[in-house]
Amino acid sequence: MKISTKGRYALRMLLDLAEHRKEGYIPLRDVAERQGISKKYLEQIVPVLSRAGLLSASRGFQGGYRLVRESEDYTVGEILRLSEGDLFPVACLAQDPNPCERCGECITLPVWEGLYRTISEYLDGMTLADILSAYPERSNEGRCCIDEEKSVKKQQPPGMKNF
Repeated sequence: MKISTKGRYALRMLLDLAEHRKEGYIPLRDVAERQGISKKYLEQIVPVLSRAGLLSASRGFQGGYRLVRESEDYTVGEILRLSEGDLFPVACLAQDPNPCERCGECITLPVWEGLYRTISEYLDGMTLADILSAYPERSNEGRCCIDEEKSVKKQQPPGMKNF
């Protein structure tokens, strides 16, 4: 399974909005600039997230986007399923019942089912708040700050590995 640019950018956009939540409605151009993502590309992602009720929009001079819920109420799994369609590692798992003529005797089916469970548990157990709290040294520009004098290892949310 490979997460597309659309999925990665959707996650980065929502993280940016969560990080700058106190500023109210955030213009898309600000998110695009901070994240180094084309505004036009973000404009393609916004309708998907808005229709699903993840974003609220405000038009006009002070317009922009903001999160509808608190950052701890958004899981990475939810965001990626909306932007990617699904997270199944093989097509036969996407339908219930499994339409594959070999599913009753497929020796690899338990591997794919286990992989899907593991992916889902990991991504559904991680929120925007978890990700932001794992990187407390972020600057206002949304980029990581490196402080070479601090050698203390940051506390990671459960299941997160150092990147």
